[in-house]
Amino acid sequence: MLIAQISDPHIRPQGQLYQGVVDSNAMFSAAVQHLNGLDPRPDLVLLTGDIVDHGDPTEYAMARALLAVLQIPYLVIPGNHDERRAFCTAFADQAYLPRGDGPLHYVVDDRGPVRIVALDVTIPGQHHGLVDGPAIAWLDEVLSAAPDRPTILMLHQPPFATGIPYMDPYWCEGGEALAALIHRFPNVERITCGHVHRFMQLRFGGTALCTAPSTTTTIALQLQPDAKPASYLEPPAFLLHHWRVETGLITHHCPIGTFQGPYPFA
Repeated sequence: MLIAQISDPHIRPQGQLYQGVVDSNAMFSAAVQHLNGLDPRPDLVLLTGDIVDHGDPTEYAMARALLAVLQIPYLVIPGNHDERRAFCTAFADQAYLPRGDGPLHYVVDDRGPVRIVALDVTIPGQHHGLVDGPAIAWLDEVLSAAPDRPTILMLHQPPFATGIPYMDPYWCEGGEALAALIHRFPNVERITCGHVHRFMQLRFGGTALCTAPSTTTTIALQLQPDAKPASYLEPPAFLLHHWRVETGLITHHCPIGTFQGPYPFA
């Protein structure tokens, strides 16, 4: 099973630039076309939040128009830049999304051998996230229901401090409780997040956790305590999670674009 993951496209209204610098809509369109052209084509696409930049209905209309070109089924979760009610309205046709005003947790287990569990850790009006008691209880019940099924857990804000000083105030709180829960379920093959506009990986809760790059700007890798917020126009990228029974889940970091090659081995 092949699962692509794209994140943090920050879609803007027609003609407006993201951060006044880049055409995030065009970059997302290029990402969609890139996914459509993959061979083999992924079975599923995960979109891990910050679909739009300001939670505006016009941005969501643009996002849906760009996603209409995607020829692969997708699952979506909100990020801190999304507005929950507008998000739910825009994606009302996505049957896996829960109805109501609460967190958008859900499970999708009919798309292949890997089960997808989405945990909505966003807090309306805030940029940091939280795994609270009700979220832990919900996730415990879900994981306990299928303890042998290979599972990917996706959320937006990562539940660890990255070391980038201007990003860490906006992490996901409650990571210790989440890690303790995940330790009980070795079938969780991967925890994957967005939010930080960079690829990172670490061991968390006895499994592998990674963050996806953005389809737009890349957060600068600045580890100095007094570093100022900054981003770069590095090549946008996505993650490709490849499930094989004999090896488990392999995650590839894939740049988006056309590059020189391929060259045969000498």
